[in-house]
This record gives sequence, C-alpha cells and structure tokens, in this order.
Amino acid sequence: MPITVGTDSANTRRTLSVGGKDFAYYSIDAAEKAGLGDFGRLPAALKVVLENMLRFEDGKTVTQDDIRAFSDWAANGGRNPREIAYRPARVLMQDFTGVPAVVDLAAMRDAMVALGGDPEKINPLNPVDLVIDHSVMVDEFGNPRAFQMNVAREYERNGERYEFLKWGQGAFNNFRVVPPGTGICHQVNLEYLGQTVWTDSDQSGAEVAYPDTLVGTDSHTTMINGLGVLGWGVGGIEAEAAMLGQPISMLIPEVVGFRLDGALREGMTATDLVLRVTQMLREHKVVGKFVEFYGDGLANLPLADRATIANMAPEYGATCGFFPIDEETLRYLRTSGRTEERIALVEAYARQNGFWRDASYDPVYTSTLSLDMTTVEPAISGPKRPQDRVLLSEAAPEFHRVVEQHRNDVGYRSEVRWEGEGGAPEPEHVPGEHEGNNGKDRWVAVEGEDFRLHDGSVVIAAITSCTNTSNPYVMIGAGLVARKANALGLTRKPWVKTSLAPGSQVVSDYLQAAGLQDDLDALGFNLVGYGCTTCIGNSGPLPENISKAVNDADLVACSVLSGNRNFEGRVNPDVRANYLASPPLVVAYAIAGDMNIDITTQPLGQDMNGDDVFLKDIWPSQKEIAELVEKTVTRESFRSKYADVFKGDEVWQQVETDDALTYGWPSSSTYVQNPPYFEGMGPDAGTIEDVNGARVLALLGDSVTTDHISPAGSFKPETPAGQYLMDRQVAQREFNSYGSRRGNHQVMMRGTFANIRIRNEMLDGVEGGYTKGPDGSQMPIYDAAMAYAEQGTPLVVIAGKEYGTGSSRDWAAKGTALLGVKAVIAESFERIHRSNLVGMGVIPLEFTGGDSRQSLKLTGDETFDITGLAGGLKPLADVPCTITYADGTSKDITLKCRVDTAVEVEYVENGGVLHYVLRSLAKSA
Repeated sequence: MPITVGTDSANTRRTLSVGGKDFAYYSIDAAEKAGLGDFGRLPAALKVVLENMLRFEDGKTVTQDDIRAFSDWAANGGRNPREIAYRPARVLMQDFTGVPAVVDLAAMRDAMVALGGDPEKINPLNPVDLVIDHSVMVDEFGNPRAFQMNVAREYERNGERYEFLKWGQGAFNNFRVVPPGTGICHQVNLEYLGQTVWTDSDQSGAEVAYPDTLVGTDSHTTMINGLGVLGWGVGGIEAEAAMLGQPISMLIPEVVGFRLDGALREGMTATDLVLRVTQMLREHKVVGKFVEFYGDGLANLPLADRATIANMAPEYGATCGFFPIDEETLRYLRTSGRTEERIALVEAYARQNGFWRDASYDPVYTSTLSLDMTTVEPAISGPKRPQDRVLLSEAAPEFHRVVEQHRNDVGYRSEVRWEGEGGAPEPEHVPGEHEGNNGKDRWVAVEGEDFRLHDGSVVIAAITSCTNTSNPYVMIGAGLVARKANALGLTRKPWVKTSLAPGSQVVSDYLQAAGLQDDLDALGFNLVGYGCTTCIGNSGPLPENISKAVNDADLVACSVLSGNRNFEGRVNPDVRANYLASPPLVVAYAIAGDMNIDITTQPLGQDMNGDDVFLKDIWPSQKEIAELVEKTVTRESFRSKYADVFKGDEVWQQVETDDALTYGWPSSSTYVQNPPYFEGMGPDAGTIEDVNGARVLALLGDSVTTDHISPAGSFKPETPAGQYLMDRQVAQREFNSYGSRRGNHQVMMRGTFANIRIRNEMLDGVEGGYTKGPDGSQMPIYDAAMAYAEQGTPLVVIAGKEYGTGSSRDWAAKGTALLGVKAVIAESFERIHRSNLVGMGVIPLEFTGGDSRQSLKLTGDETFDITGLAGGLKPLADVPCTITYADGTSKDITLKCRVDTAVEVEYVENGGVLHYVLRSLAKSA
C-alpha cells in the first residue's frame, strides 16, 4: 500500500540519485531556502520529526506554521511546545501487547458491521510487525532438554492465542507475524526489520526515501534509536490508532543533549555505563523529553552498546534516547546483513539531508549533561527500581540495609529460624537468632537437600532480556567468565535457577562458533528459549522445595538478571529483591549464590586445589572479548538466520486457522474474548461529564508502575482471576500468566491492581490487590469495583509521583476503565500511561499548589466531586474539585486536567481513541 504524502505547498521535494536509482525526498535545506526557518542546528532526532512535517504538510493536519515552529524551537533555546501531528512509518508489536491490539481490531470490525459499514475498512494503513517473544516460560532449566521442553509447553499453553494471531495475519492487510522461537522483538527490529532510511512508493508512484520511524507497543521499542531510527513505545490503543492512519498528537519535545567523552576502562561493560546514564538522566528529569547522545566518546561506543543505552530510555524516563547516523551505523548495517544498496542510500540520504554526525556536529539542545566514560564503575541496580544504581563494591552492605528495612516494615511472619555464623551453616546448628558476620543471619533448611537458604540467597540468575542479550560484547564476556570458572572447577550454587534466553538466534550462532555455549551449559546456563522470559516475569516456578523454604521463613530471596526491569512482584512471586546486572556478573552471582558476599573482595568459591577464586581471576579482558566478537559475529550468520524469518518452525506451520473477515470468538476460549468497549456505541460522540460522588478505589504512593496496576506474571487460584479460570475448569497448571491472558478482558479486569506487592494505603500493612468495599470491609479490588458498579458509584484512584512508570502496558489503562474508574488523581504521570488513560476515556488529573494525598490527609474514605469537565473542556485546564471527608467536612482544591491536546479532548468525548477512529472510519465510508 503506497504512502500518502502531503501537498508540499512549500515545494521542498527533491531528487536523490544513489547507485543509478532516483529517490524523491523532502529536503530540510529546501525548506530553509523557501523561507520556512533556520533548521541547521536542530538535533538530528528533531530533524526526523521536522522531515515528517515536510512530507505530510497539507495545510490542514500539518501546516507551514508547524514547520516554522521548529525554527522557533532552536531560536528559543530548545523550547516550543507546539502541538503537531506526527505519522510514524510503521508499528512494532510483541505478543503480550499485540494480542489485545489485534483483539481490538477484530472487535472494531464487528462494530463496523453493527454501524452499517464495511469491515475491511478496519485494516492497518501502516506496516505492522508482531514478534512473538513474550510467551516462553522457564519451566525447564539447567539441562540440554530445556529449550525443547519449554517450546513444547509454550505451544501447549498458547495454542488459542497463536491460532488467533495467525488468523489476524491472514485477515488484515499490512500485518506480519514473526513466529515464536525467532528472538526478542527489539533485537529482531535492530538486526533485521529496521532500515535507518525507509523507502516506499507514494500515491504518484514515485519511490520516496525518508527516515525510518516507528512506534511500538513495548516501551523498549526505543532500542532501535541506537541505529539512528526514531522510535518509542506507546500503548496498544495509541498504536492501533497509528496503524489505522491516525496521526500521533504530540508536543514538539525538548531535547536533552548527553555528551559522552572518553572510553570505558578495562573491565567495564555497557551495563555499567547504562546504569550510570540511567541514574544521571533520572536525576536530570527527562520525562516526556527526547535525549540525544553526542560527543567524541561515540567513536568508542559500538552500536551494540548504543542500543543498550537506547533500550533503557523508559528506565531513565525519556521518550527516546537517540544516536545520530554515523560511520558506526553503516558498519553495523553491513555486519548485520543489510544490502549494500540500502547502506549506500542511508549514507547518501543522511549526508544530503543533514542527519549525518561527524566531528563538526554541534546542535542546539534544551539542556545538556555530560559523562566521561573513564569514570564509570562496576555496578548493579536494585532491589526494585532500575534507576537505583549501586556500586558493585557496595552491593553487599546495601543489601543488608534492604533486609533491615524490610524487617522493620513487615517484621517476621514465621517462627522458623536457624542459627549460623555468617558463613555456610553446619548441620548441628539449632533454631534461634544470632548476630553473624553480616548482621542478623537467618538460615532455613531445604527439604531433601544438604544446603540451607537465608536472606540474600540468589535463587534466580538469568541472562535474559532485550537489553543485554542483544550485545555480543557482554554475551561473549559472560561466556568467557563461564569458561574461566569451569577451568578452575567452580560451579553454580545448587539453589540457583539459571537460564539463558538470547535475544535472537544469531546470539546462539556466535556463542556456538566461539565454543562458549558448552562453557555456559556446564554452569547451568543452558538455552531455555528465545524470548523475554525472566525479565517480563516468565521466570517459571522455583523448585518446590526452594519455594517452600523461602516462603515458610519469609526470606528476602534474590534474583540477578541481565534485564531492564526489576519492579516489585515482577520477576517471581517468591523473590523480593531483584538486581539488574551485566551477563558476566549474572554468571558470577550464580557461582557466589549470595548477595551478602562482596564479590569485589571476597572469594566466589574455591578451585580444585581448595584455593580461593576471586572475580578478577575469571574476568576476561577487553582484548579477549573483542577478538572473539570480531571472529564470530559475522554478516553470514545474520543473513542465514533471517532468510526465512516469517516462516517459523514446523509446529508454527501446522497451526490451523480460517480466512474469515471477522473473527469467530469461540465462546469456550479463556484466552480470546470479544471486549465490551463498543457495545451499544452509536454513530456520534457524546460529551464529557463531571464526576460526582466518586469513591476511592485505591490510595497509592509514589512510583506506582504499570506492573503494579496490571501485572504480567503468574497468579494463584485464590485470586479473582484464578477463581474465574477455576470456575471454567482451567487447572492451575494451565493458568499461564496475566500477560498471556491479555486477549480476555474478564481475566484482565480481575487482575487490575492485583500485583502481590502493591500497597493500598487505605489498608494498614496489607500487600496485594485489596481495598475497602462499600461496606468498609477489606476485599479484592475487583470485587469492590463490581459492588460499587452495582450501586452506580463512580470511582477514582489517588496516587503520588510518577504514576504509571514502566511498561507501555495498555491493560493498565483498559483495566482501570473497565473497573469503573473515571479519573486518576496523581502528583505526576509517566508519559505513556497518561496517554493510555486518555485513550480509554479515563481522565488523568494532577494535584496543584503543593497538594498531595499526604497534605490533604486522605484516607480513602472521602468522596470526590470534580467539576469543570463538562461543557467544553480545554486542554490542560484547571478544574475544581471538592473533597468531602468521612466526618462531613469538605475542602476545595484545584486539579490540572492532563488531557493535553485538542485531539485528546475529542478522544475523551468519544469514550476513547478507538471509538473516535471507528466513528471517523464509519462516517468516511
């Protein structure tokens, strides 16, 4: 399907000849010569957005004033928050977020039929790639059969979902599915899908070259920014609107320049660097902003390291972390198997249109900060936020403080205690407490084993996630650590669940070529699957006796993973403290088995002669790593592994489906159900109403993540979601995860605010998804919401700062809406979740004037009346709110309505963005 470009009234279209072929392109230089402004010192990231304005300028949706605004941005020191309509070239999805998006498209087809329209009008207008990578779980580990066993269980659990996705691939135009077992979506995007410069024919038949851009239904879509491709995560509902041809309404962002100088010292990894960058940018406050990296240090930063930094943009809070196109970009495109014709076009286009970074690159930024990479120190991050960086040398004492804080907060829930002496316990030790070498030390026996666990035992060590398993330097490094450890006779501790889930099959190829997979296998890091696994919460269960010991003694058990997310309750329900680390450190902690050990000074274990072995004894040099990367990471490997990327294995090829235009919605399915969003929807939009007499569903603190709001991991039979499945004869073994059930709104409603670690301040010291019901008694949040719905009572959620941080999880907004929440009132919102709430018709509101839940002394027993919403709401309006306390007294406050743009006002008037799009398409038909 050709792209539809604008009318180009400013006449900025030019021709670029590369390799004997002509391409039309939209010239920033021509825009300057047409008198639209001075764009020479715009950051490359913003030039990508400017080119988008030139290409789609039509005098209506995009005007010449929108183009001039970019010149004003530079003249005003990097600020001009003008609303613009941006159209990305394509959309990327993974299956957790992709299934509900395809469910919504299928439901929109049904709704289009109900409105008397043509269901084929509901089709992606922009290319959509969905990569199945979130469904494989680590059930089997530490043995040669782990991969095959986990794949078999994946298909067994997810057959309904895979049939549905395969139906969607056939039913919808412009929609491709990358089958299970290929790799993580961001790695596949980096290694294969991303082109840096995209080409397509327009409505006149001419071939047009333009920057490769995308949005994705996963927050780590930002990884592709390392390749000079502008992309970021959006909620599934916003992505659906984009794929259906709706522009993304956004403000011209501020751009923070991050200067990198020097080079990493011997022994440092990209993970150490990105944890430092994440900490610095969180402190700099970059939420809603672009970050662009520049400086002489980029010459010392391989593209894999750039992608690692770009990947973590959601963790430092930015919309994206962008690296301009330069020689390293071309080198990676060549190594990863892109055609020479594409590489030549990328270079020619970038140089011709002002996107190229060289020594003279000196743009204007809104603000800047800098880092000398020679100062980077080894670090990990945790125990529950990616930005909580801890120097490796301080990790052990910092963990002791974590345990002490936890004990102060919740005390002990068990009388099971064993005495030890700070080291490995002896069998004759008797129950009791004591002060050991590491402070209060509590050991607990494990049934059937000759070892014991205590606070700080590392029970999961996982090389996982798109962030690091995409980087050959740290993956080869991990393999070399394993090789040196094996040579000295070191082994992993028997209580550690180890796993290796590479980002793509290419990773396995170069580990095998280097002979390092055998070394990793020897330490238990066998291949468990190609997917996100532990990072997304698919860590699988701990061995039953380990789980029992941890829970009986209420231990603070630990995980160490090479991921990007370590939020509470995400990795595994038995694990309270989760640490992000480089793959080589994950291997080291599997050997140590204990967060109480200072692995920078204390031995990891003993060699075959009984001599102590330290981390420095098994840590590879940069030279060793670089030589193996150069030898084993080859262009031929990339081209071979991606030759039939959409074909899949034999099991995928045997998945059967039909070719109907609308989906059959099997009534017995517990994975895919027709959602209720469009029931009773008429052809015309409604109006926004004030919120009167609302009760509080949840009273929450700071940094409430989308994992807290809509968890992705496992759940138990006694939960509302578990009860729903048990009532339908689904055995607990077949529950799968919340993430895999996102095509079923019945499960997901019951899972909203159901994270095992969420703390509702309406209740004293209670963890989990509970609240007060209409009668004041404690009950699950879902049950309370349904009881309020029966009474016709609207609901609000109250929260602190950074509400909705984390994954771009549309169900965090969908579930909130379906529970009857009309508004969320917080001190501040993270970008994606705010947008998702608006997209579901839920109004985000911010406290003003220093008000907060604490200053207002809220307990959750209040009622809220929010006026000023009805009768023509304006973007970013201040609205009055009256709080009536339980004793009958009241207080008037002012809230800022975070419906930020005029288009978003229309979304809310329609009941959400999908309703808006559906009505627009029905009317146009």
